[in-house]
Amino acid sequence: MKIRRYDPADLDEVVKLFYNTVHIVNAADYTPTQLDAWAPKTMDTSKWAVSLDLNSAFVAVEDGIIGFGDITADGYLDRLYVRADSIGKGVGKALCRRLESAVSGDITTHASITARPFFEKMGYFVVKKQQVERGGVLLTNFIMKKVR
Repeated sequence: MKIRRYDPADLDEVVKLFYNTVHIVNAADYTPTQLDAWAPKTMDTSKWAVSLDLNSAFVAVEDGIIGFGDITADGYLDRLYVRADSIGKGVGKALCRRLESAVSGDITTHASITARPFFEKMGYFVVKKQQVERGGVLLTNFIMKKVR
């Protein structure tokens, strides 16, 4: 596996990975309606392109993109997703470490129910549980922080 900087040419593959990961991996913790609100079939990829370009973004590659993530300059870990068939193989851990190394100071993320145990293993703690609204649908997630 190789981790490299995100390239705008990766956008379609990254968005497809996001959609599939949410609908496969998170299905045990969220309803189909919640999954569709979180990752709709049609997404505004122009907003994704802007944020991935502004943030420090990386992809994990091994026979295609198997994971990606991005973090803002002030330490907000915005996205971290791993292809369903690559979970448990160290991809998320490697991407998380790379993202963390891109910034100094504390890091905050909004972790799904599914991702919470992963982030706890990476040294994050829950600041609070919250409900967020996506397309009129409420989703539970956790504001988590890593103090460095």
